[in-house]
Amino acid sequence: MKPRHCLPAFFWGSLIFTALISVSGCGLFQRAPASEQVQSPQPEVENRPVAVYHDFEDVLIPEELKIIKDRTVIVSTPGFRSGILSLKGRVESNSLYNFFSMNMEKDNWEVISRIKAPETTIMVFQKATRCAVISIREEPIYTYVEIGIAPTLRGVSQNPTNDGTF
Repeated sequence: MKPRHCLPAFFWGSLIFTALISVSGCGLFQRAPASEQVQSPQPEVENRPVAVYHDFEDVLIPEELKIIKDRTVIVSTPGFRSGILSLKGRVESNSLYNFFSMNMEKDNWEVISRIKAPETTIMVFQKATRCAVISIREEPIYTYVEIGIAPTLRGVSQNPTNDGTF
């Protein structure tokens, strides 16, 4: 006698039932009308500033740059703040050059000079009572920025006296 190759009736019933559901477009898996659908909440876009004013109220700094505290010296007197702000970050030097060129002029700094070399860029700006020197130095991991703000010597005689002082 030959063995029968019959599948049990349960298997055939399950197969037919599954086929009917998929072909008929059963209402079990239909989407609710758009007016009844619940929208998942969209994550809020954080309104973080891309640049901030640190120690100098008119020198904008990209937020990617972090202050190097042990290389920063700021001197505050009534109505005036000067010193050297040292920063580092993973930012391309060309991007920083463009950032400072644009934002220093927006903050009413007058461009005096710009020197651009492959690894170092120096930018000099001036206002009525002070000047700013920005040095950008690109190294393998970080780009280093130093911003020096100092009072101008306008009104001080530029002719040396007999004792060698100005």
